Amino acid sequence: MSEHAPHSPFSDLDGYVALPRLGALSLSPDGRQLVVEVSAPNREGTAYTSALWALDPAGQAPARRLTRSPEGERVVTWHGDELLFTSARPAPASEGLDPSESTKALWCLPAHGEAHPALARDGGVAFADVAKRGDVALLGVPVHAGAADDEADARLRKQRREGKVSAILHGTAGVRHWDHDLGAEHVRLRVGRIRDGVVEDVRDLTGDEGRGIAAARISDDGQRVVVEWRRFEPLGRFRTDLVVIDVASGERRTLASAPGQRSHVAARWSPDGTFVVAVEEDHATPETVGGSRLVRLDVGTGERRVLAADWDRWAAPEAFSPDGRTLFVTADEDGHRPVFAIDLETDAVTRLTDAGAFSDVQVSPDGATLFAVRTAFDHPGEVVAVDVAQHTTRTVPSVTYPPLPGRLERVETTAADGTRVPGWLALPDDASADHPVPLTLWVHGGPVSSWNAWSWRWCPWLLVARGQAVLLPDPALSTGYGQAFVDRGWSRWGAEPYTDVMALTDAVEARPDVRDDASTMMGGSFGGYMANWIATQTDRFRAIVSHASLWDLRAFRATTDHPAFWRDGFRPAMLEEHNPARFADRITTPMLVIHGDKDYRVPVGEGLALWWALTGSDAGDPAEIPHRFLYFPDENHWVLTPQHAKLWYETVIEFLAAHREGRQPERPALL
Repeated sequence: MSEHAPHSPFSDLDGYVALPRLGALSLSPDGRQLVVEVSAPNREGTAYTSALWALDPAGQAPARRLTRSPEGERVVTWHGDELLFTSARPAPASEGLDPSESTKALWCLPAHGEAHPALARDGGVAFADVAKRGDVALLGVPVHAGAADDEADARLRKQRREGKVSAILHGTAGVRHWDHDLGAEHVRLRVGRIRDGVVEDVRDLTGDEGRGIAAARISDDGQRVVVEWRRFEPLGRFRTDLVVIDVASGERRTLASAPGQRSHVAARWSPDGTFVVAVEEDHATPETVGGSRLVRLDVGTGERRVLAADWDRWAAPEAFSPDGRTLFVTADEDGHRPVFAIDLETDAVTRLTDAGAFSDVQVSPDGATLFAVRTAFDHPGEVVAVDVAQHTTRTVPSVTYPPLPGRLERVETTAADGTRVPGWLALPDDASADHPVPLTLWVHGGPVSSWNAWSWRWCPWLLVARGQAVLLPDPALSTGYGQAFVDRGWSRWGAEPYTDVMALTDAVEARPDVRDDASTMMGGSFGGYMANWIATQTDRFRAIVSHASLWDLRAFRATTDHPAFWRDGFRPAMLEEHNPARFADRITTPMLVIHGDKDYRVPVGEGLALWWALTGSDAGDPAEIPHRFLYFPDENHWVLTPQHAKLWYETVIEFLAAHREGRQPERPALL
């Protein structure tokens, strides 16, 4: 720790993991109630659970907690002034469910009174949506494959549960996704009427469509549903189409489909229900990661129009203005993720916010104000109100956080080919020419992403509080700088992304307030790949941390959860030429390898193979091996539970510090 740094949760890991975290935001239809999820560790400190808090849209009253249960709650939507949320809290015995087998139910919190189940069933509720005008409710419910109805579904679940059967029989490509198994149960769509806070007259809208239904939204008038529908193609591929279903008749019509070319996701209904806006994503090829654009799809004619076609950014639709003439979107933009307004008649794009990364955009009934969650690399999070006309932002009282233990600067350099390479540099407050500090290079994952939002998992301020500078580069492949910047590094992972990172590191190490003789490096996912690549290409770093990393690209592409992407999106030459495993014998830098067994995106075999490459060829005394392997049997691509996150940071911080200081790392007490 910097000797002048004040004590704060960023210098105390117990205090850090206890900090509350903002989640989803939702505004009531009348604009009078603003609700946000706030997560914190449970009483045992073994998991994060979320509660719902009421905020004052006017910004005058303090935040007020609405819900409290050990299982936590997730905000869903509104029906008038009734708040709908999901929770696994036990439903009353009158619901006919076994309290010992609690599942996620849909709950209703009226404006006055206590929360009660709106819909409870064995198997729970995956998602729900309610028409803004009327009482039609859309439900996504998990049902066991082959079950004719809920009674049959409950019997199958009970039989599997009591027989301890977990086996799944697959007939299509795709067995796992991210951190969970696919199959056994499929989402079906149902509709009902919500009256007095209870969903009634529920009927099936789709039946069993296998793994087809990915997401769905109901139109404001409750007459139609737009479904993001997975379509499985030959050679292990799949795409996502948009299908419109008439609620009354069940009639289906495909609104957008591009077999073998692209997917359509993030669909949003216009207020009048005449068109849908969605994101159109091209499938990756060896030449490009694939483009992304916003499209307007006329529901009546099927006419397709690209919105803001000359705007070279990957935007996500957030909400419409009440009159349907303006679409509010967010998009990565040069180290930030602002809110933009797109005029749907002229395609003019207007930036509404300045610094930070915005999400969960909500529109006031008069369209004059936007509410959103804002984070930044120098702010853990706040709820804000954005004046649409004036482009000004004010804070809505919610969660407060302690001051950061340092400062944040925008940095950049120029690559050998003339390309600008930007990034963020976090520094202790006392870093200066008289007191230069050591540097840790931290490369982001994705790889198609950017350093722009606060991250609880990848928090540089824990290192800054201990006297280090942290460099967060956006090399080739990063978003927010145009399609050409992304494609510049595609199929060339070990080329431009690597040289960009090194060039920016050189520039920062040349600063008088940063040491050039004690740098370390770390990264996760693609950042873990880059950690492995760097370890095989240079010995300039004192130590390297490689989390959830790609090691052998040839083996990885067949074991990841989406292997067709890796077959179609990369040339075999890339997987060979830029494969760290080819150069294992070059590694001399001490490495900390970290992996979770529930990581299906980058399977644990990658971490095990890297660990074997580091240890299986070392003929020296095993007690003197400088490398370490931190293994989490119950974590996924991330490390999410409070105590495991604490151990992750303890181990990483000590490993980097020890090798920077020329000593053996000390073992954390619980390891």
